[in-house]
Amino acid sequence: MNAGRGEPGAHRLGGPRGFVAGAGAALGLTWRAGPVAFVCHLLLTVVQGLLPPALTLLTKWLFDALQYGRDTSGPSPLALATGLGAVTALMALLPLAADYTQARLQRGIAHLAQQRLYGKVNRFIGLSRFEDPQFLDRLRLAQDSAISAPAGITTAMSGLVQQSIAVLGMVAVLSAISPWLTVVTVAAAVPVLLVQISLTRRQAALLWRISPRNRRQVFYQGLMLDVSAVKEVRLFGAGGFLLDRMDSETRDINAAEERHERRVLASQSPPVVLSVLIAAGGLVWIVNGALSGRFGVGDVSAFLTASAGVQGALSTMIAHITGGYQSLLTFRHYVDVNRLPVDLPVPPDPVPLSPLADRIEFDDVWFRYQDDGPWVLRGVSLTITRGESVALVGLNGAGKSTLVKLVCRLYDPTRGTVRWDGTDIREMDPARLRDRISAVFQDRVAYDLSATDNIGIGDLRHLGDPGRIADAARRADAHDFIGELPRGYATLLSRTFPEADNEETGEPSVGVALSGGQWQRLALARAMLRDDRDLIILDEPTAGLDAAAEHSLHERMRAHRAGTTSLLISHRLGTVRRADRIVVLAGGRISECGSHGELVALRGEYARLFALQASGYTDDAAEDEEVAV
Repeated sequence: MNAGRGEPGAHRLGGPRGFVAGAGAALGLTWRAGPVAFVCHLLLTVVQGLLPPALTLLTKWLFDALQYGRDTSGPSPLALATGLGAVTALMALLPLAADYTQARLQRGIAHLAQQRLYGKVNRFIGLSRFEDPQFLDRLRLAQDSAISAPAGITTAMSGLVQQSIAVLGMVAVLSAISPWLTVVTVAAAVPVLLVQISLTRRQAALLWRISPRNRRQVFYQGLMLDVSAVKEVRLFGAGGFLLDRMDSETRDINAAEERHERRVLASQSPPVVLSVLIAAGGLVWIVNGALSGRFGVGDVSAFLTASAGVQGALSTMIAHITGGYQSLLTFRHYVDVNRLPVDLPVPPDPVPLSPLADRIEFDDVWFRYQDDGPWVLRGVSLTITRGESVALVGLNGAGKSTLVKLVCRLYDPTRGTVRWDGTDIREMDPARLRDRISAVFQDRVAYDLSATDNIGIGDLRHLGDPGRIADAARRADAHDFIGELPRGYATLLSRTFPEADNEETGEPSVGVALSGGQWQRLALARAMLRDDRDLIILDEPTAGLDAAAEHSLHERMRAHRAGTTSLLISHRLGTVRRADRIVVLAGGRISECGSHGELVALRGEYARLFALQASGYTDDAAEDEEVAV
């Protein structure tokens, strides 16, 4: 429970060890994404770092040669001019090559980081993390940083290497002219660095604080655009209400960012003023020395270029350090998600799973979704024998769907045990367990895929078998309406994405939107495709269907379930009356259990609910008869 909240496996990049670990992870990711591009980019970085000092020295020597005449032991002015031209050309061309290698690296990094992040998310066994708001915030930041942060860290490091080489070269030139001014120029950059690191830490904290607001902002934006929501939003006139909520979140986000930017302005101004004063003082000093004859034109040129180069390179280094620091702070979310332990324990040597031979048992099962939350199940004990059909009924919140999640091992019981043929399912491989189960869930998914894919996703082994897919569609009463679609089973069932180009116009054609009942039939077809499973779960399988379609499909499903262990959940008690056993849940406990006839004779909760539903149909029929008369 409470996955993602202070879990021991979550790694915080807060101290030196954390930064080293984060930098190491980013560099490792970069190396694996493109070792050749990485080496080339590093070599280009080193060469680019050497060019500014070389340009400064060549310029000084050229001016000295022009002022004092050629030194026979040194290069000629023409050779120096040629060298300046070559260095200038390299300074223009090498950044283009560096940008190319960096772009290649960034694409490779983004691809590899995406694979690893979503691969990790796909390895989460249960549902708890996806219902934890804090984890969802961290996952959103991890998604953003997975693409940008590793490239940002690598760029910052290569930039630091380049600017460090440039600074060392410039400092060597500047020291020959004025050692003390060199020290002052370099020291002036320290306050700027400290201020920038502090501001970067505040920026990362701000991103974490406003992350929930960002998610809500995106949520409201989605409601304004989602086709399924727009219908109701337009009918109820709720667009203005949602727009106000979205604007409120945006205003709060903007206000927080504005406060941070004012702090940035106030903090950065003093160090910048100090740097400007040092540069101006140095300029006055060197010009005064030139006027008194202590320095030549080459010295002045070298000083101006070197001092500006040192300050510029130091400023760039500070930008790389703070940018890399911020990338590391955001990259921690990616690292944290990838280092999370499994949400549900998997035994290193799982018990082999055989087809169900005897029974499924819930033994004194207690469950709650949060450690401090209310109990959803309270000591449920239930045995489902092989080949038996069991129906779960009860009011909303009684725990019916939670039992389904437990038998699929999407959660583990807080107390008690779920057994498959006498073996605790926690001792089994969850993937093997789920492969023995077929299901239609109440909150079925409408995939923006073709009709074939929507059915085939139920059992990917048969995705390339059109005959099996069509047979499953027939048993779910979906084959006929699929055949009437523009491209049959190949039709894209979505108006969100463009389909293949129209043969006549050449323009991309949009897919087809289905009705709720048609989507429900496709969900049933997915379950029908898994026709060799031991347990079939039907959670409101005919919701959204008309009475005739519901009756027809129940007859088909009854034939499909024959000889198969089945668990049926429905609020329509008429659909569960033929189950071998009906289990009534109330307040997280089993209050009644028996066949339809036994429970009606018991005159308990089931009989009351059944009579209540039956009376609605009887009253309607009586009214119709009176109208007819």
